[in-house]
Amino acid sequence: MNNDPVLVEVIGSALSSVVEEMSETLVRAAYSTNIKERRDCTAAVFDAQGRMLAQDEGGSPLHLGSLMGIVDEITRRHPADSVAEGDTFIGNDPFHGGGSHLPDIVLVSPVFVSGEIIGWVANLAHHADFGDRGHAHIFQEGLRIPPVRLMRRGEVQEDLFELILLNCQVPHERKADLRAQIAANRLAVTRFAELSTRYGRDTLVRASEALLDYTERRTRAAISRVPDGEYTFTDIFDCPELDEELDLAVRVTVHGDEVDFVFTAPDQVRASVNVVWTGLYAAVYYALKTLVDPDIVPNAGLHRPVRIEAPSGSVLNCVEPAAVNGRSETCQRVVDLIHGALARAVPEAVTAASNGANTGVHFSGVDARTGRYFVYLETIGGGCGARIAKDGLDGVQVHMTNTSNLPVEALETEYPLLVSEYALIDDSGGVGRTRGGMGIVRTVRVESDDVHFWLDTSRQTSQPWGLAGGGPGASAEVELSDGARPIVAGYTRLNTGDVVSVRTAGAGGYGPPDERDREAVERDVAEGRVSARTAQDTYGVRR
Repeated sequence: MNNDPVLVEVIGSALSSVVEEMSETLVRAAYSTNIKERRDCTAAVFDAQGRMLAQDEGGSPLHLGSLMGIVDEITRRHPADSVAEGDTFIGNDPFHGGGSHLPDIVLVSPVFVSGEIIGWVANLAHHADFGDRGHAHIFQEGLRIPPVRLMRRGEVQEDLFELILLNCQVPHERKADLRAQIAANRLAVTRFAELSTRYGRDTLVRASEALLDYTERRTRAAISRVPDGEYTFTDIFDCPELDEELDLAVRVTVHGDEVDFVFTAPDQVRASVNVVWTGLYAAVYYALKTLVDPDIVPNAGLHRPVRIEAPSGSVLNCVEPAAVNGRSETCQRVVDLIHGALARAVPEAVTAASNGANTGVHFSGVDARTGRYFVYLETIGGGCGARIAKDGLDGVQVHMTNTSNLPVEALETEYPLLVSEYALIDDSGGVGRTRGGMGIVRTVRVESDDVHFWLDTSRQTSQPWGLAGGGPGASAEVELSDGARPIVAGYTRLNTGDVVSVRTAGAGGYGPPDERDREAVERDVAEGRVSARTAQDTYGVRR
């Protein structure tokens, strides 16, 4: 092949098509709302050594932590000659399985050509189960699965399948969703093998190496455009589980075409917000990519010029038996740290702070209509930070999460819950030459007794910061109706008629407010994004 660049690009695009088709197959075949509606899933393909070649665009950046971790763990535990065609491995454990938290269950299958492994396909689905759990340590958070065979030579290991389902609170959903994952992998194995048949095994292997090398070259070229230097930033992290705020910091050192990230963090906590190293790495790779070249293909070549360091046993690099279920909240702050540090180096590429959370609401209990146990999970979007020349987006998922909105109609059909309000929050975006994005309010009424409610969020005690004179976004809040039990450490129990109102944080503005175009302010007021008072007092515009 002689690394024909046209053929390399064609094969790279074909691999991307494989992961997109795998992801769509999973969504279409899934049973639970969290996968079929919210698309809380991700797909990827790897070479024989476990290096990622492609990840689907609709997946979550944080899922990379589980995907790259589990394939490495499988290849470490299981020599190639012990793996057979038709095998499929399952795993989720953050400490002995390469995962990043237990609800993210990954299925991995080898791709054989002429009796030899030429690659791996993997898909991850967030299984909205394990409701009403504690988060003092990992043993409270669900069933831990190291990488073991769910399928052996094409046959499901029914005893293992039954063991997994017995430990789930909504087993009929898990059974259907796991079978959807099996189907998605089966399709991807076929498509990957077809590429080898079409182009030849050796050509496919060389093209895969060339793709990784190209991404590395492009990443190094992008890093080299960032001014050399040492850049630091500090921020605080809060969550409902903790009484105190955590101080986090990063030192980013750019030297030529390489970059080092050195984090400072307190010791791991007795709460769900600890992060294993794979989650930290996923957050760093995402943050770097967004700043230096968002169009870089997300494969393992991106990782080569990057060095990451965080204290072992800390919130950002925890060790067993730390709880990790809410690690996405902390990873959002990792992105804030990196963006804050590099704002001085690449101000045109950085946004002001976004809502800084992955606000998760969890309702679980027995549905009085059916007598069945239910678990409803939703992550609610918020404000996206203002850019140097554009306003931030309103009410969206940001950074490490990329899930869709669950339509109210689907929510109310599936669960004993009623949504009475779902709206953007006026004046929640930070002021500035460009305005920060707005947060969301979602108000839910409970229609069954003894419903367990769990809240994951952040930015309740701080505000998403603005840049270059821009103002901060509004903080997050949660309100309960009169008579409802108060939320303690993120948890409460609700009864019929109780109402929960979750208000997510807005985002920071960019640049001095007095530089904002008058017509833009008037349009904001007319559309209800900015109040007349803010327009007059902050922007000097009277209507």
